[in-house]
Amino acid sequence: MNNIRAIIPVAGIGSRLKPHTYSTPKVLLNVGGKPIIAHILDRLLEEEITKATFVIGHLGSMVKDFVKKNYPSVKADFVQQKEMEGLGHAIYTAIPTFDSDEIFIILGDTIFDVKLKDVLSGRTTSLGVKEVDDPSRFGVAIMKNGYIQRLEEKPQTLVSKLALVGLYYIANPDSLVKCLNELVDKDVRTKGELQLTDALQMMIQSGEKISTFPVEGWYDCGKPETLLSTNKFLLDQKSVCKNYENVVINHPVFIADNAEISNSVIGPYATIDKGCKISECIIVNSIIGTNAQVSRTLLENSIIGNNSLIKGNYKRLNSGDSSEIDFY
Repeated sequence: MNNIRAIIPVAGIGSRLKPHTYSTPKVLLNVGGKPIIAHILDRLLEEEITKATFVIGHLGSMVKDFVKKNYPSVKADFVQQKEMEGLGHAIYTAIPTFDSDEIFIILGDTIFDVKLKDVLSGRTTSLGVKEVDDPSRFGVAIMKNGYIQRLEEKPQTLVSKLALVGLYYIANPDSLVKCLNELVDKDVRTKGELQLTDALQMMIQSGEKISTFPVEGWYDCGKPETLLSTNKFLLDQKSVCKNYENVVINHPVFIADNAEISNSVIGPYATIDKGCKISECIIVNSIIGTNAQVSRTLLENSIIGNNSLIKGNYKRLNSGDSSEIDFY
């Protein structure tokens, strides 16, 4: 067991994933066969991290119920972020749950595939980075002599291509707490929010040595298109389904054991959740939520919410030579 506490902010509304997030927290959306938060917790348990603080907000009780029911081995604390004041404020909200252990912060809409053993045993604060072409959407790290010289949030001019990707190992939590308190007390804001990046910059200015570690396997689940691309990546790692009569399966797919499928073509890159009933469909590169019913429909690049009912119909055509017909 590692002496590390994970801090997982999951309070965001997930506005870019509406309408799904009206009734389901973003971190409970299915991708690659299980909720986003399940991928994160499974990965943390692989690293023997068994203590976690969840910063909850929108539909937070659903997150709490899911974790308690499905991950009883995780010693979980839940704190409410009542106002969405930025990532720095989210981590500040979690301070009452901190103890003497080191901290590993991971954003709740990020699935990662990186070897953490060396990072977590290094005893040096280290931030996960990935080189990106457009760093203006991220916090970035400016390096000098192997350590971070400066952090800058969403720079409008190119100062570095090393983007912070939402993984933060904090070897000295007392220093972080001090800087977060200063951030809030002085109301230091960037782009209107209390940024974790600014608190980390305060740590650097106070003498903390902060390094970086490369994260090539970083998969964002914050938008429909990135949720589907992450689903595709996960299915490439593992395809799961049983055999069905009169159904063509184009792997990779994930189909829950109790899903009912007939006279359909499924995949590639289709996730069909538990309780679904699919008939006379073609479903490609799509995610179908729990207990959804879909019939006589062609779906591509689609996300269908839990308990949805989708009914299509077929066309009858009598077209002449050289016809060109588009259906939308």
